[in-house]
Amino acid sequence: MFSIEISDLSKLSDAVAELLQRIGNQRIIAFYGKMGAGKTTIIKEICRQINVTDIVSSPTFALINEYHCADGKQVFHFDFYRINKLGEAYDLGYEEYFYSNNLCLIEWAEKIESLLPDNTLKIKIEEIENGVRIVTGN
Repeated sequence: MFSIEISDLSKLSDAVAELLQRIGNQRIIAFYGKMGAGKTTIIKEICRQINVTDIVSSPTFALINEYHCADGKQVFHFDFYRINKLGEAYDLGYEEYFYSNNLCLIEWAEKIESLLPDNTLKIKIEEIENGVRIVTGN
């Protein structure tokens, strides 16, 4: 279990660098937090720091975006906010992505909780007073 505080956006880069150290070799990262908590912002910074060469944006309508890194690796960015039933994740072919050994960054993971592999790293983002974010993981 870990906890990282992000007091303001100027601290985001350092906080995500620490988060990446904590992530280590984990491939499935599930993000939890209310709307506006900063899930997409943190994922964009993760992608910047691991040298994603594509434009990173929220896949809210597409459900998944595929990004490429400078080293040839792939990153899959999911946003399950708009799904209404697990069948939509099955239709997407989530298993191919989750078990591809590529980094999978998942927003609104609570919508597909039962489909997450046992080794998923769960990251919770909470906004507390004055815009401070607390990022915890286990």
